[in-house]
This record gives sequence, structure tokens and C-alpha cells, in this order.
Amino acid sequence: MLWLGSFAVWSFIGLLATLSVRELYRTSGFHEDFSKTAAMEFSQMLPFVPLTPLVFMLAGRYPIHRRNWLRRSLLYLVGGLVFTAGHIAMRGFTPYGVWDTKARDWRSAVWDYQQDRFKIQLPLFRKMFVNSTFDDITSTYIPILLVAYVVSYYSQLKERENLTARLEAQLVKSNLQALKSQLQPHFLFNTMHSISGLMFKDVRAADKMMTRLSELLRMSLDDAVEQITTLNRELEFVNGYLEIEKMRFGERLTVLTDIPGDTLDAQVPHLLLQPFVENAVRHGVAKMASHGQIEICSRREGENLYIKVTDNGPGFESPNGSRPKSGLGIGTSQERLRTLYGRSQKLEFATPLGGGTQVTICIPFRQKAEKE
Repeated sequence: MLWLGSFAVWSFIGLLATLSVRELYRTSGFHEDFSKTAAMEFSQMLPFVPLTPLVFMLAGRYPIHRRNWLRRSLLYLVGGLVFTAGHIAMRGFTPYGVWDTKARDWRSAVWDYQQDRFKIQLPLFRKMFVNSTFDDITSTYIPILLVAYVVSYYSQLKERENLTARLEAQLVKSNLQALKSQLQPHFLFNTMHSISGLMFKDVRAADKMMTRLSELLRMSLDDAVEQITTLNRELEFVNGYLEIEKMRFGERLTVLTDIPGDTLDAQVPHLLLQPFVENAVRHGVAKMASHGQIEICSRREGENLYIKVTDNGPGFESPNGSRPKSGLGIGTSQERLRTLYGRSQKLEFATPLGGGTQVTICIPFRQKAEKE
């Protein structure tokens, strides 16, 4: 791309120079053939095409710093002389290498017109070098160096930005994995506690609960690396957990679901619902003598997905009138939502008209096919 860019830029400059000289000739009343004018200007500009990438390479390989500016300045000065030598060497092979004051016309520095044969004329090259050094270095070589430094600076800046973005993404991923790893043992501990409550009351039910728990752990391990799953998959996990709790509470626990088909493939964080459903069981159904009910529903509104978990328990208010604090599962879930969606998510707790607790989760609606 650098070589192609160099060719395109210098060809464009050669064309502009040709048009400028033609306009100068026209206003001066001097008539010159367009092809000759173009050949003269392009023989001056095109030798810069292979030299420009070399200057970029020099600037990139030997950048100037505070400690080496003197040595590098001398190096760049030598580079400027080499740049001029390369320019006049390539230009000298063209028919427009040097101006012949006697013939008042351009001529090549490698062709002897008197003897009509190929001959490298070193005096002409020395003359070209002396006449071109200042202009080549100040008007071409130094500007190319400055452009090379600007391009290098922005390339390094972009690279640092990309590196920072990758590091931030890795940090977010690590943070999410850590938060998720907190949920898994928390869920396991509470479920094992429920099983232990039945161990001496109903051994058969406790055994079934252990079997179902092993299936849930297998599902959890299958999705151990994934942060995002589908709502359908998440509901499978939650239903497995609720089956365990139904063995414990029996007819005291009723579960209602209202999940439209267009939301089943929506992307949700893995282990999103389980802490809220568990909270509804522990702080809602468990505190009721009978007819405990948990309702899970979802809906899509525009670009957002809404999920609600509602129970008919005693609600937020404790006997002394204070609001209970969020446990580890709820706090971790809030942090995961903030990390994954930022301001695009909402988590609200409310008391329905009939009492109890309602948790509403709002996240951007994304389907499985949109997963990055």
C-alpha cells in the first residue's frame, strides 16, 4: 500500500506540475508540446516514487528521541544526500536529466550526443547533484520525513488504542467470569441446603433432588465458558432448579410462565434468572404457609427485552419496617448486568398491587444470529 500510495501521489503531483507549467507557458505566449511538458515534469517527479517508501522505512527504523537526536540528525542528513543522489541518478537516465545551456534544451546524463553513444557523464551528474541537493532535501526529503513521522505517530496511537481496547475487553471478560464463578457455588450451596432439609424427612425426595441437581450442574458445566445464552436455555436451567424446590415445598409452590415464542431465542446472560427465582423462593414462598406462587414472563418492546419474576410472598418489608439487603446472588447479578450492558440495562424491584415482590429486568433485545 505504501508503494502504491507513493506512485499515486507523485503521479498526481506530476500531473499538477504539468498543468501548471502549461498554464505558465500559455500566459507567457510560449508554445510547448504537451507531451514534452508532461515528460519533463514526470521525469522530475517519478524518481521520487521508489525513494519515498525508503524514507518511510528510515523514519520508522531510526526514530528520533531526546537521547539520540544528534546522532539521528546526522543519520538523516546522510539519508538526505543519498536521497538526492538516488533522485539525480534516476533522473539522469531520462532525456530530461540536465539542462544544456549551450543547446538551450534538456539532455540525458548517460548519452553522449556528440558521439551518439551511451556514456555515463560524471561531470553532469556532479553538476546535477550540486544544483539539486538543497531543493531535494528541503522541498521533498524533509516533508516526506515529516509525513512519515505523522503517519508513524498515528499508527502507534491506533495500535495503543487497539491494545488498550483488547486489554479492557479481557479485563471485562475476566471480571464477568469471576462474577459468574461467584454465582455457581452460591447456587450450589443453597440448593444443597434445601436438600439437607429433606434428608431426614423424605429420603426418596432428597434422592430425586440430588439427581436433578447433578443434571443442573452438568448443564452449568456445559455453559461454563459462555457468558451469553438464549432465554430458552436459561429457562431450562431455571425449570430444573424449580423442580428441585417443588420436591421440597410440594403443593405450596406453583410456577406460572408466560414466555412468547419470539423471545425464546433472545440472548441473555447465563445464570441471569436463577438468583432472582431463588430469591423469590427463599424470601417469598418459603415464608408462606400455603399457596406460594412464582410467575416468570417475558416480552419484547421495540429494541428491548423485558423479563419479570414475580412472587406473592410478604414483599420487601420486614417485621421491623426495614427493607432487606440484597444477597450475594442479586448483587452479583446487578454487577454483571452493568458490566455487560452499561446504561442499556435496568433492574427494578417493585411491589405488585396484590402484594409480593416483582423484579423487572430490561436488556437490549438481541437474537442468537446477532451474536458476535
